[in-house]
Amino acid sequence: MFVCFSLEVDIVGNIQATSPCLHPSDLIKVADLIQKEGFDSVFSVVRRHQFRWSEVKKGENKMTEPQNLNPAKRYRRQDWPGELYENGSFYFAKRHLIEKGYLQGGKMAYYEMRAEHSVDIDIDIDWPIAEQRVLSFGYFGKEPLKEVKLLVCSIDGCLTNGRIYVTEDRKEMVSYDYRDLVGIDLLKKRGIQVRLISERDCSKTLSAMQLGCVAKVSATNKLQVLEDWQKDMGLSWKEVAYLGNEESDVECLKKAGMSGVPADACTVAQKAAGYICKSNGGCGAVREFAEHIFLLLEKVYSARKQMEETSSAGKKMEGNENSRRGNKELMKKV
Repeated sequence: MFVCFSLEVDIVGNIQATSPCLHPSDLIKVADLIQKEGFDSVFSVVRRHQFRWSEVKKGENKMTEPQNLNPAKRYRRQDWPGELYENGSFYFAKRHLIEKGYLQGGKMAYYEMRAEHSVDIDIDIDWPIAEQRVLSFGYFGKEPLKEVKLLVCSIDGCLTNGRIYVTEDRKEMVSYDYRDLVGIDLLKKRGIQVRLISERDCSKTLSAMQLGCVAKVSATNKLQVLEDWQKDMGLSWKEVAYLGNEESDVECLKKAGMSGVPADACTVAQKAAGYICKSNGGCGAVREFAEHIFLLLEKVYSARKQMEETSSAGKKMEGNENSRRGNKELMKKV
């Protein structure tokens, strides 16, 4: 139907949404195969090193037979180039093939994807594998990701559950989750500053927790405090994370590069946040948000590694090209 209503389209690409490690650079090369080298269709494959045997169904009185090896001359995996298998990541074809209902045909070519990029989400157990592949080999966009260097956390409703207990002698008490304190400690060990903010004067509460964090209490304008901290530390907003739960946190949540709320945060705060914790405030939400930050850091490190590898490969190709040019010039002189 798309082709019928899009007469200007000459090439159609079908990309599997369940193949999350496909990179734009792969698709550019595929487009070149069709537009510059004259292929009618290109599909993705991956190289596998698997020995195949014929299937013997239950009740059949026969033995299995090797399909792609000689057991008498069995070679090691690293000495065998392997075989190419479709991985279903994408199918590109010219218009006339699509109109006939074909994904492949005419002058065909395959595009071999790297094994680490070839992952498909088909059943539930594929999710954790895909997640790890994406963190290590996924595409993270043109703009370099920034490390979070500051987490600002609202005390009431995030670090605590928002409840205030009053004793008989009129002293106030609050409760907190030890897991959240561990989360703050882990953030500090990763070089991330943690600062706390509250609209109330909860100095005694902070003193009892002994967190060792910079804190601003009786903050009538949380956004102003956040902006002051961001400027004083010389950070971009992408390097700032904010965990809040109330209407007074909304503008801070919108400003921060990474934002989160506990599961029991108010509706307007949830709408403004990029991440909603499964845990309630004062019940592990800070620790959970810390883990979310650590996942981003993994993406940052992976993206840097990809950029370094790409840069190194580019310099190597440039060096080889310069060497070939030098050899040609030398041959001309001879």
